Amino acid sequence: MASEKSDSTPFIKNGTSAIVTKTSAKTTKPGKEGRGKALRQILAAFVANWGTVNTGMAFGFSATALPQLQDPSSSIPVTDSEASWIASLSSAGTPIGCILSGYLMDTIGRRLTLIVTEVPLIIGWILVACAQNVPMIYVGRLLVGLGSGMVGAPARVYTCEVSQPHLRGMLGAMASVGVSTGVLIQYIIGSVTSWNILAGLSATVPILSLLGMLFLPETPNYLLTQDKTEKAEKSLAKLRGSTCDLQDEIQKMVNFKEKNHVEPLKSPKEIIKALLSPSALKPFGILAVYFFIYQWCGVNTITFYAVEVFEASGAQFDKHWLTISMGILRVIFTVVGCILCRRCGRRPLTFVSAIGCGSTMITLSVYLYYVQYWKDNNLQPQHSWIPVASLYLFTIFCTLGYLIVPWIMIGEVYPTQVRGIVGGMTTCAAHLSIFSVVKTFPYMKNGLHDYGAFGLYGAISLAGMAFFYVFLPETKGRTLQEIEDYFCGRTKTLKKVNPQTETA
Repeated sequence: MASEKSDSTPFIKNGTSAIVTKTSAKTTKPGKEGRGKALRQILAAFVANWGTVNTGMAFGFSATALPQLQDPSSSIPVTDSEASWIASLSSAGTPIGCILSGYLMDTIGRRLTLIVTEVPLIIGWILVACAQNVPMIYVGRLLVGLGSGMVGAPARVYTCEVSQPHLRGMLGAMASVGVSTGVLIQYIIGSVTSWNILAGLSATVPILSLLGMLFLPETPNYLLTQDKTEKAEKSLAKLRGSTCDLQDEIQKMVNFKEKNHVEPLKSPKEIIKALLSPSALKPFGILAVYFFIYQWCGVNTITFYAVEVFEASGAQFDKHWLTISMGILRVIFTVVGCILCRRCGRRPLTFVSAIGCGSTMITLSVYLYYVQYWKDNNLQPQHSWIPVASLYLFTIFCTLGYLIVPWIMIGEVYPTQVRGIVGGMTTCAAHLSIFSVVKTFPYMKNGLHDYGAFGLYGAISLAGMAFFYVFLPETKGRTLQEIEDYFCGRTKTLKKVNPQTETA
């Protein structure tokens, strides 16, 4: 596909606009014989995403720790007000961590940022484990939230930059598997041990992550922006092995860098201009709205208030085992979603989540309406399997698309120069959406009742389909350079074309 000139100026070097050049239409068709070793890329992605388990652990910790702390026999008794602060302080630190890691990624690199991000997590969990009073728990939770916010964007950006297009979707979803695993770990271990031992065990996750990152190379993309071509070649060799055409892949990166003047942004004016370019603003707007719709379908309301929701539904089963089994289901189908993301693409999975989450939330809403009617008339609830099935199906539908797709796209859709900063801003927007829906649920429940709140969640998810249909691009199988060209306006579509007409 011949490159098309656009008025967009996503890259700048000493005030010079990007030069769009035509390239030869003749190109080698990509095939399996030219791919790098998958195992190396999988191991690098696994280590980079190991720290994301902490995000899930931060979510799940309060669900198991607060009942113990509020017990009269607790060594550190807490009031309802103190308990709400313990639950929410991690969310207060998360947006700060998102912005900080975005700046660090573009300043010191993806790898070093992932190492630095583990430090507040280790200190935070140790403080909670050794807490002698409530303020120590406060500080620990704040640091855990800070670290959880810092780890999200660099883990995803690192994974997308070190993996080839045919693996990027599956490996990029590892972060979502990590979050789901962290929630499940807290649910299970928290049910059989004390809150301080749980916190101590949680500290082992960032320690292992830090040690693992010491053995990984920096991403070739970042090294090229720093004019370290030789180091970029060595990094790519470690990540691909002998089966890959290293010279061809590195040359494509170099050509893209030179064509578009991809240089480090040094002055605030250059950074602001790059952030305001269409190649950054367009995908940021799409993902910010995606995260809003995703969170306001009610997913983290279910995660944070799972036991309470099961109790409100009138389900005639043990609430804690229902919660744990839902956590297991979330992990299983997050893995399934990773595999499907490689085969099906981003758009189909998003539509599955939008329709599935919307319909199951509305089903739950209707059932909760009848639960209220039965309570008001002193009648026994009937068909108690309906809310359980609704919540389980909701979890499955949500993990297949919503829980995976937007997080993968953080590492795919932004320009190389500002991928760190905008990735951090997007993660911040995601966590602000999480905070908004979790914080407002108790008020919505009082104002609209349970059935009204879940009915609203379902309506938002179904309405989101129109937005996804119009604005969400399909990035499956496309290189980072092709995606960047699309948002810059240099190409009109991301749809697959005949390889003989594709640009290098």
